[in-house]
Amino acid sequence: MAMVALVAHDAGGAEILSSWARRNGATCLLVAEGPAVAIFHRKCPELTPMPLEEAVAAADWLMCGSGWQSGLERDAIRAGRAASKKTVTFLDHWVNYRERFEENAELILPDEILVGDEEALRIAQAAFPRHPVRLEENPYVLELRDEIAAAELASQSDGSGSILYVCEPVEEHAERAYGNPHHFGYTEHEALKFFLDNVDRLDPDGRAIVVRPHPSETADKYSWAANASIRPISFSDGKTLLEETLAADVVVGCESMALFVAMLAGRRVVSAIPPGGRPCQLPHPGIEHLASLEAKARG
Repeated sequence: MAMVALVAHDAGGAEILSSWARRNGATCLLVAEGPAVAIFHRKCPELTPMPLEEAVAAADWLMCGSGWQSGLERDAIRAGRAASKKTVTFLDHWVNYRERFEENAELILPDEILVGDEEALRIAQAAFPRHPVRLEENPYVLELRDEIAAAELASQSDGSGSILYVCEPVEEHAERAYGNPHHFGYTEHEALKFFLDNVDRLDPDGRAIVVRPHPSETADKYSWAANASIRPISFSDGKTLLEETLAADVVVGCESMALFVAMLAGRRVVSAIPPGGRPCQLPHPGIEHLASLEAKARG
């Protein structure tokens, strides 16, 4: 059986690659840094991270995540090319496709790009019109569907009456990619503040709020929010994204993959991008927009 090196830094790519490894029974090597380390430890504890150079030398081909927090995946594509080994990237989102492969004005593409649904296929083909792009079922989504179905059978998916707010490091992304922390027209702190100021517009019933930092963020990054609302506010306590999603009635964020997970779970989903920010890039029609609710309330 061919040996594949899985390479990931960011959480989204790690979720897909770890699910792929579990569902395919492939013989895998692991190169992981950043948030990916904890995800693989939880889902594929038998895989121990190793240096990229060793993994490329031992593997027959490479499957990479994609992201902006590190150059690890781009380094893997370069190393695979140099070793004449096939490289594949499985895209985990619907936004910023070209930016994921750009470095110093150079586009560093794998031999093949995989996407998990028709909308992602359309976006990727438009972004890379002369490059191989293939549709393949997203193994992370398949696992999520199975887990949601199991929770429903166990009557564990009714929600607890809370609102889950999922954070993402928008400012860091903008700074890294564009040299401007306000490139997208808002920051993660501004979005959370906009949500807290307007939460009554989407939920007049006073639900408690759980704030979930992004896996790459420190636990205390949003500690200021604890005193920013009269509603009870708590912070994630180590549960998985799906566990916290199933425990909530409403899930709010900006354009995180977590909003798609919440849609799979049948939750009410709201984007909290504030007025003046780049519109939510997620292509799913079921997402509500807090800015629209706020504008409507103002008349």
